[in-house]
Amino acid sequence: MAKTIMVQGTCSNAGKSWISTGLCRLFAQDGYQVAPFKSQNMSSNSYTTKDGREIARAQAVQSEAALKEPDIRMNPILLKPIGDMVSQVIINGISIGNVPAAEYFKMKNALKPEIMKAYHSLSAENELIVIE
Repeated sequence: MAKTIMVQGTCSNAGKSWISTGLCRLFAQDGYQVAPFKSQNMSSNSYTTKDGREIARAQAVQSEAALKEPDIRMNPILLKPIGDMVSQVIINGISIGNVPAAEYFKMKNALKPEIMKAYHSLSAENELIVIE
């Protein structure tokens, strides 16, 4: 089981992603097996992994900083806003469609097992996880 460090902030655009990216590179350069993790990200900017799935661009950059291939486990839930209170919901890199916010909030608890599965899988393969 990997050790973890969590980067938190009080708002969006506070610099959490950049700090997490820097920590991933610092730990990787020091010889640790490190991976980024953000259970849910809301972003219009996505990255397509080698297997054709999507994660947030921030976690893709963090994985590269960690000297790892971008992996859907690093960002199991991606919300891509498409309109007023509606987002495309991407689970484990695959879109389940456009979902109104109220409907998404009803399904959030059912997604926790997918998040925990992704986290534990990454944790088993790495010494450190940088959680954003």
